[in-house]
Amino acid sequence: MKTESGSGTAGGQLIAVVGAGVMGVGIATLALVRGLPVVLVDVDGTRLDDARTRVAAELRMAQLVGRFPDDDAAGAPLTTTAIADVASATVVIEATTEDLAVKSKVFAELSAVVAPGTPLVSNTSSIPIDELAGFALRPQDVVGTHFMNPPYLIRTVEVIRGVRTGAHTMVALENALAALGQEPVVVRDNPGFVTSRVLHPMINGAARIVEQGTATADDVDTLMENCLGHRTGPLRTADLIGIDNLVDSLQVLYDRTGDEGCLPCDLLLEKVRLGHHGRKSGRGFYEYTN
Repeated sequence: MKTESGSGTAGGQLIAVVGAGVMGVGIATLALVRGLPVVLVDVDGTRLDDARTRVAAELRMAQLVGRFPDDDAAGAPLTTTAIADVASATVVIEATTEDLAVKSKVFAELSAVVAPGTPLVSNTSSIPIDELAGFALRPQDVVGTHFMNPPYLIRTVEVIRGVRTGAHTMVALENALAALGQEPVVVRDNPGFVTSRVLHPMINGAARIVEQGTATADDVDTLMENCLGHRTGPLRTADLIGIDNLVDSLQVLYDRTGDEGCLPCDLLLEKVRLGHHGRKSGRGFYEYTN
């Protein structure tokens, strides 16, 4: 299925985003806020319909917080279930679930469709970029980013250069991020890179404290916010990330590092089992009105 939006490429960029989950919607919204055309791809047509509604809601929020003027009209993403529709993109950002089997299939398909030299960017939170590059026809085109949620508010983005990432890919990605208004910090490739390798075990530890009855979720977050300067607290952050995504990322980290601090605690696993995934489901460590 396909829904047309405006044509043309602002600033020479056409952004394709593969995966219409929380981060895919957030990255698509960021591009639209910056006046860039977007192709949003997902295998699930129903999810794409929902994504268009969520993008519109995110654009309204972006206006409310002053990310672009009220009298500016942002377009809508072009949505499609066909990978072939990203062929003309200048950069492709993969934002699918944190599952190597899913991502490997996406990278194999993307590299067969886009022109050589087009950056194939994974927004993975934990899987090493060089692992993903091994599934692409041209490993030198593969690079990593880790946008924070919501991307239109958090301008710093972690960029992961794999051992096979080409210089041309880094330049093209730098140009795309400049068009998106993002400030890159480039790090080396390792499981979890910097942000997830530090943050996700910390969230896991905070959840264990709640699990053990030492403190409530609100008490943990209040202490971390007011005593240690964590902007939202680790457990509110977990709800924003998505507890299901967090558990997947922790499992990737544990499998690749053996760090016991990355083994998802029982409380997180129980919340996933119950469908309490955080903001997107209306309930996680806190309850939300979606």
